[in-house]
Amino acid sequence: MKNEHLSNSAVFPLGQKVEQYFTGDAYLQMVFTDPTPLNTAIGNVTFAPGARNNWHSHHDGQVLLVTGGEGWYQEEGKPAQLLKTGDVVNIPPHVKHWHGAVKDSWFVHLALTPGHTDWLEPVTDEEYSKL
Repeated sequence: MKNEHLSNSAVFPLGQKVEQYFTGDAYLQMVFTDPTPLNTAIGNVTFAPGARNNWHSHHDGQVLLVTGGEGWYQEEGKPAQLLKTGDVVNIPPHVKHWHGAVKDSWFVHLALTPGHTDWLEPVTDEEYSKL
């Protein structure tokens, strides 16, 4: 399995296991929640191999900063993009998407998320297995 060392996260603590809106083992450590000066929450999300979040969208968009491992990002109706350490994804407001680890690697990113998230249906095993 690739990037096994990321099972303890990369820079920030692993955080708490999250189950709602996720498939597989994923962990969240909130890094920043103060509304000033940016009004943007920052969460460190660590995905075990094969873990992913549900389809969702953000009212004000989102930025992902990949800090370790390999993962997927996919917008509805578009091919999935392979993400690696150092990649940055700028997600526009109201774009339906999901992100998570590839099948054989841990994956860690910082998620900068202002505003509200609309959580939707899970990414099915069938959808994921096509990647």
